[in-house]
Amino acid sequence: MKPTRWIESLNCAIEGILWAVRSERHLRYHFIAALAVLFLALFYRVSALEFFLLVLAAVLVIFAELINTSIEKLVDLVTDEYHELAKLAKDIAAGAVLVTSVGAAILGYLVLSGHIFPLFDSQPNLVREPQGTLPVGALLMVVIVVVLLKARFNRGSPLHGGMPSGHAAIAFSIAVSVLLSNSGLLIGLMVLLLAGLVSQSRLLMKIHTPKEVWLGAILGASVTLLVFFCFG
Repeated sequence: MKPTRWIESLNCAIEGILWAVRSERHLRYHFIAALAVLFLALFYRVSALEFFLLVLAAVLVIFAELINTSIEKLVDLVTDEYHELAKLAKDIAAGAVLVTSVGAAILGYLVLSGHIFPLFDSQPNLVREPQGTLPVGALLMVVIVVVLLKARFNRGSPLHGGMPSGHAAIAFSIAVSVLLSNSGLLIGLMVLLLAGLVSQSRLLMKIHTPKEVWLGAILGASVTLLVFFCFG
């Protein structure tokens, strides 16, 4: 029955959270990660703004995971047989958790990197730009473009086939970033060789066609070059 008092509603909400934590392994991982982030925030004595952003990121990830769990149980209530729409509902809800988690990880890096690593010239804060902004930004742009293209061409399956090769795009984006980041020619060539081996592995495993691999490599390299040229 629907609770009639606010204390009963509160108890229902708490019971829902406890049940989800008991039954969902990923939710337990998110709570442990949030605990670790809060410990680091207190240990490094971050500013009030930084602390607020870290707490907000942790709350959003846990919120997304709770919504994902709720949608999964609702779908299971409606049908216990395989249905394409039921699969899509669960996959999209899981995708929301993934997007939120990636955003929270980026925010955590921006806030905590200056405290953990010597990336700043002076006292770290969110106003200054941390190292790695261009490579990380270029890599995220490459991933977004790959997702849009894979959705457009609708070939293959996630992490297995499709136009273009996401592995090749990411590998060559990282290689170009290393080449342009004053890491030395030898290191850059070694990373470029590694990117070529990653791309070759997609061909040897017959996951991608040569055209998909080449387009992925060109996409990753060109987007990264464009980002460094425009903002470097």
